[in-house]
Amino acid sequence: MITINDIQAAAKTIGPYIHKTLLIRSNSLSLLSGAEVYLKLENLQKTGAFKVRGAFNKMTRLSLQAGQASGKVIAASMGNHAQAVAFAAQQLGKHARIVMPMSVSIVKEEATRGYGAEVVLYGDGFKDALEYAQSQKDHVFIHAFDDEDVIAGQGTIGLEICADLENIDAVFVPVGGGGLIAGIATAVKALSPRTAVIGVQAEAAPTAFLSRRNGKITGQTPLPTIADVIALERPGDKTFELMERHVDEMKLVGEDAIARAVLLFLERKKLVVEGAGAVTLAALLEDCERYEKKRVVLVLSGGNIDFTVIDRIIRKGLVTSGRIGVFEVTLDDAFGKLHAVMGVIALHRASILDIAHDRLAASLPIGKARVIVTAETRGRKHLESIFADLAGKGYEVRYRT
Repeated sequence: MITINDIQAAAKTIGPYIHKTLLIRSNSLSLLSGAEVYLKLENLQKTGAFKVRGAFNKMTRLSLQAGQASGKVIAASMGNHAQAVAFAAQQLGKHARIVMPMSVSIVKEEATRGYGAEVVLYGDGFKDALEYAQSQKDHVFIHAFDDEDVIAGQGTIGLEICADLENIDAVFVPVGGGGLIAGIATAVKALSPRTAVIGVQAEAAPTAFLSRRNGKITGQTPLPTIADVIALERPGDKTFELMERHVDEMKLVGEDAIARAVLLFLERKKLVVEGAGAVTLAALLEDCERYEKKRVVLVLSGGNIDFTVIDRIIRKGLVTSGRIGVFEVTLDDAFGKLHAVMGVIALHRASILDIAHDRLAASLPIGKARVIVTAETRGRKHLESIFADLAGKGYEVRYRT
């Protein structure tokens, strides 16, 4: 079981290889949530995620461990751990073989190759890739989270947070396999016992949440999620024990909330944060009354967002927040009626992005038409005022998700 001494030793070991990332106060997110919000910017870490901390701590220690073939390492990963191990191996003069599932995105595969690693595609999901990597005995296996040296490396984030800020009420941490929160919680509870450590998972991949609730490791196949890099089938044995000891609470957030958080980071802070890193803001905003006037730190674990899907994430965030509204208006299929509807929308100064007609739906009476409108608004209240005005003028209005 790792202690604060292990984490402090890791900080000295990995210091020459990593960034000490900034901890910044966000005025805009503080106003939005009512809390005093600070952001730990691991999305600006080398390789774009916190994973290099654990990778460097593990790999620099291999040569000190008797019997380890420390020149060749292997890892299984969906992306961030892959890039971290590949980069660390490149810097330390080691050969890295990275096993990734066949479903991995091309962007993440090519990024891993770009750090000089040998990439092997194997299996349909992370579990298959993990089992294959563990079976390769000619390389030393570097686990993504369930390893004491890796956990200690990730825990250096907790050291930096406590060194940079006092009187912290809560630290929100993303949770997949649990290596990040196990390390951070161990450090934070040693240095600031009053600080609550709160883990956050996507509703689509709730295994750490379920394990905490059940008091034992509970596995479950994850569903597709924006927070794909924390969508794992189970937490680790070592990480679960540390979570049980040091973590105060686990929260779940939905896809709409995560998409909104990604959008807020882009718009308000000009920060690229992947879905897994944005879950902490999503959790705070869904429970902001509880943290009003509290000093909270959100760990932004990574920024390696897949830009082939970011447009969909942004659109989902805009729709979720009401910034883009898609709605149906049923009206008489007669001259001038559509013009009148458009006039109401224009009076509210909403911008119409798209409009479509439907006259053939089975549910429509003869003489009626349905207009599907996509409009840009200032937010949910603005959209609701448009609906109320249209309904007041006799139109049937229905929101489309």
